[in-house]
Amino acid sequence: MSALDTRNVSRDSLFLFAELAFDGQIDPVRVKVRNLSVGGMMAEGGVVAAWGARLTVKLRNIGDVKGTVAWVQGNRFGIAFDHEIDPQLARAPIAGSDDATPRYGRPAPGGYPATGGHGMRPL
Repeated sequence: MSALDTRNVSRDSLFLFAELAFDGQIDPVRVKVRNLSVGGMMAEGGVVAAWGARLTVKLRNIGDVKGTVAWVQGNRFGIAFDHEIDPQLARAPIAGSDDATPRYGRPAPGGYPATGGHGMRPL
């Protein structure tokens, strides 16, 4: 796909973190994933990316994905993946997790004492 073709590809706007390592780099760096599509992603972070650089990015629930830096603008850059992915997998709860709801969003165990255990307090 050319750069012009990819502008029409559906993207998921989201806010995740990913680990990224440029070829030849030992230690990965953490970047923000600003959007994700089947063919690529926009990353943001304190990393110096150069157009054409080869890299591997580790995406949640997907794993290692190889790609190439397609564009750079300030601290944001685009990555074109070597192979298509399913971007919805990155949105799914982390594999092996029993409950997708974060701890702070779950009701207290047994509810609140003054509510009969249903978790709702009268106002």
